[in-house]
Amino acid sequence: MNTVSIVKCDDYEFNNVKRAVYEALDEIDNIKLKIIKGSRILIKTNLLMKKNPEDAVTTHPAVVEAIVGYLQDIGCKVIIGDSPGGPFTEWNLKSVYKAAGMLGVAERTGCELNFDTSVLEISNPDAKRLKSMQIIKIAKEVDFVVSAAKLKTHGMMTYTGAVKNLFGVIPGLVKADYHLRLNNTDNFADHLVDICETVRPVFSIIDGIDGMEGDGPSAGEKRHAGLIMASESPYALDTAASSIVGIEPMTVPTIRAASLRNLFSGDLKDIDIKGVRLDEIRIEPFKLPKSHNANLIGGRVPKAFERMVLNTLRPKPVFNHEICISCGDCKRSCPPKIIDMSSGKPVPDLSRCIRCFCCHELCPKKAVDIRRHWIYDKVLKK
Repeated sequence: MNTVSIVKCDDYEFNNVKRAVYEALDEIDNIKLKIIKGSRILIKTNLLMKKNPEDAVTTHPAVVEAIVGYLQDIGCKVIIGDSPGGPFTEWNLKSVYKAAGMLGVAERTGCELNFDTSVLEISNPDAKRLKSMQIIKIAKEVDFVVSAAKLKTHGMMTYTGAVKNLFGVIPGLVKADYHLRLNNTDNFADHLVDICETVRPVFSIIDGIDGMEGDGPSAGEKRHAGLIMASESPYALDTAASSIVGIEPMTVPTIRAASLRNLFSGDLKDIDIKGVRLDEIRIEPFKLPKSHNANLIGGRVPKAFERMVLNTLRPKPVFNHEICISCGDCKRSCPPKIIDMSSGKPVPDLSRCIRCFCCHELCPKKAVDIRRHWIYDKVLKK
């Protein structure tokens, strides 16, 4: 049975965070059996974009610093890294590390920040989707990877946690190529599980002190949950975390994909909860993204008609030109390249939109909204 450790932590005061992180990790017996002195470990943080810690988009530096300290106490050499949205360049890494507070973590702890932008092409014969894929070199150079995620809803994947966080080992703009090649939710979920099975994090931890609800992972609303959660199994951890915030685990594509491969059942009864019991946690359900589809006609009408109706009613990105700063991040991050900036403002060809919502996810000014068809809200909305 997989252990998930849950510890309450009400704020980001470092001593409080350190206590919670150490307590959560100490509950997982195998960590110190697997990790030996001298190991090189990559803490793969969620550094989606250039955002301050208070925005609840990136893993908070207090949490990352506590993980660094825990591993250094074991005698490990620790590296912090990620491949944020946009080009995988040293300049972009410096910019994101500074905004997210990682420069300060490195200065205080003496750990390393990854600036190596080398990429490896790796064979993955057991993968369900891409048998070969590119990943950032550092992820294969270290002895272990830790997934240090943020508790958030997600426009495409409903929820993002320990498994989805590992998409950041895919370098820069290669992410857009993979979105295009795997252009539906189920295919993309399989790809995320393939990545997770390739990287195999030694443990995963979720910063759930302040998370994000609604139109996450970057344009939602900050939501206080007051929790640090950890596990050896990223699938068990995501199952517990999604359930805590009111999301039925099997509606999360990555959990469903893992269950279909018998990697984890997606059932809470198969988790040994340590620390705070689930029935002691009182959190109002997180708001779901506007892009979340509740398919209430599935199985009631012919499949062809179902596909036609759902395609018509699918949510779409809408660009607010009044607050748009014409930075072009949406155009650069769009996998099918459907955004025209010739007028100075983004104009998408929605007939070719694959609904990955990268434009929404990476807009620095929240100028991209997700809109649902009015029929969805009047008739199909739960």
